[in-house]
Amino acid sequence: MKQILILLTFVSIFSLYSVHLLLKTANEGGSLLYEQLGHKAFGLVGKLAASGSITMQNIGAMSSYLFIVKYELPLVIKALMNIEDTNGLWYLNGDYLVLLVSLVLILPLSLLRNLGYLGYTSGLSLLCMVFFLIVVICKKFEISCPLEVASIISDLVNNTLTRPTAMAFNITDGDSCRPRYFIFNSQTVYAVPILTFSFVCHPAILPIYEELKGRSRRRMMNVSKISFFAMFLMYLLAALFGYLTFYERVESELLHTYSKVLETDILILIVRLAVLVAVTLTVPVVIFPIRGSITHLLCPAKDFSWWRHSLITVSILAFTNLLVIFVPTIRDIFGFIGASAAAMLIFILPSAFYIKLVKKEPMKSVQKIGAMFFLLSGIVVMTGSMALIVLDWTHNAHGGGH
Repeated sequence: MKQILILLTFVSIFSLYSVHLLLKTANEGGSLLYEQLGHKAFGLVGKLAASGSITMQNIGAMSSYLFIVKYELPLVIKALMNIEDTNGLWYLNGDYLVLLVSLVLILPLSLLRNLGYLGYTSGLSLLCMVFFLIVVICKKFEISCPLEVASIISDLVNNTLTRPTAMAFNITDGDSCRPRYFIFNSQTVYAVPILTFSFVCHPAILPIYEELKGRSRRRMMNVSKISFFAMFLMYLLAALFGYLTFYERVESELLHTYSKVLETDILILIVRLAVLVAVTLTVPVVIFPIRGSITHLLCPAKDFSWWRHSLITVSILAFTNLLVIFVPTIRDIFGFIGASAAAMLIFILPSAFYIKLVKKEPMKSVQKIGAMFFLLSGIVVMTGSMALIVLDWTHNAHGGGH
């Protein structure tokens, strides 16, 4: 528990510092677009780095939303139809359902030329997450180490009922239902990249700054502090109460873990439905900046074309669906994107832009030295996390397991 608190604190502070660098660079560099700052600082290479990182980050976000559809929609259908035997039923296959939802709901909404009412889905998503958090906290006091009974029964059967009383005592009084303050295993390497991924909002900071009434860097920093504190609190409470509910049996997708013990719980079913509606409506919103960035890179001077607009949209959605179908878990996408694109957007690019574009401060100033250390720490985080993740993938590919 202390581990997640420490990591969340450091990542949120670093993210706020990078927002400070970004806002200061925007004022000095004369641009409120991430890609344009990259172009002014390092030419085409900087523009491609910024655009590519934003695209990867948004594809990661889309993938996470579609993973939720893949995991949760079969459980919702199963609960609503009261189905016990799920063998051979195509409409309970998550891969088929992701493709169906993408074709029937997400694609038509994504083909619209402007966001329109889809822009309000961010508010719906926020309300959904607050509701989800409240349910997670409440369920902690209703569930008492729920998977322990199943583990005891399974172990008793597998061990042919040898010394059942002793085994039950050892399992029940073991460490499986006691909090561990620090956990280090093969999954720990994903912690920093996933948290880094979850705090990326930097491409949206500059457009919000441009629209802010009475715009000033100090006022925007105050907005950022309030937003980051709210994110920090929600992440911390969800992680804390989720872990204290399931301990070492918590899965990479927390809501899916509740299906182990609360398949027919009405409140969990309502949460699942709310989350599914929110993420389904949010995917088209995320597609817009990806498509705009690709269009701007490939054909910035050309007029709008429906065939190009549709082709890019279908390509983005098809690629994301392939990721969701063939990548084993949401953790792998979070980890990879967090270690690469998120590290670029939080650590490397803001500090590099600051060092290059802010001319009024000498290189030996405290501000420039701080930005240089921040840049170096970002490179260390990115290379170190990527190396550890690749090693974990290689280990699992050779049958090492987790």
